Amino acid sequence: MLLKGKTAVITGCNRGIGKAILEDFAGNGANVFAVVRKESDEFNSYIQELTVKHENRIKVYPVFMDLSNEEEIKAGAKSILGMKDEDGNKIPVDILVNNAGISNPLNSLALTKMETVREAFDVNFFGPMLLTQLIARGMMRNKRGSIVFISSSAAYDGGANVEYSASKAAIIGEVKRLAVEYGPYNIRVNAVAPGLTATDMGNSMNEEDEKIALSMNIMKRKGRPEEIADAVTFLASDMSSFMTAQVLRVDGGLR
Repeated sequence: MLLKGKTAVITGCNRGIGKAILEDFAGNGANVFAVVRKESDEFNSYIQELTVKHENRIKVYPVFMDLSNEEEIKAGAKSILGMKDEDGNKIPVDILVNNAGISNPLNSLALTKMETVREAFDVNFFGPMLLTQLIARGMMRNKRGSIVFISSSAAYDGGANVEYSASKAAIIGEVKRLAVEYGPYNIRVNAVAPGLTATDMGNSMNEEDEKIALSMNIMKRKGRPEEIADAVTFLASDMSSFMTAQVLRVDGGLR
């Protein structure tokens, strides 16, 4: 129960790594604002099942926002920061996990439209930056918090298309700077950089490209979403209380 009694905001909770993080946080006792792009009966049913699974000891609040839409981010953050508990007290946010992201099929810059590049940066970089700016204000007032970004091994080795690799590399620079700015407020800022992981995105490679990618890590396999989630939980928890400005690579020993 590393996160018992804490409240987190997690983006991209409907599948893959984000869903695994949500489940790991719930299993460790956290209440969660689970952010997804669009409302659906399927997701609403899923979070109800999740709370029942944990005997209603935790709460999961669905929040809907498109991270490429500034107004939706502002409205979503306002609803999160304005949420009150059963006693009418505002619920402080202790943890923010910027997980949501998009990727496109591998392509060269010569064949990539600038519209595609801008879209990737909007969702992978600018949207999370705005959400962080808004959520961190409450953390600053409370003088505590942990912010975790999901970067990628592609930030280091260019293993994905240019807009994805570049946007994930930009996150690392952001983490380094935000750690400096938020440190005096007892807010830690770190990132996890996953390697090839068994998600919809990670499973979309053709057989030959996947074989090449797997040959480049020591463990010769894809990561599992729950393995990435474990690293995020560690960085979100007090187990990493003296860690900030760090990028934790969870990539099977990529070389």
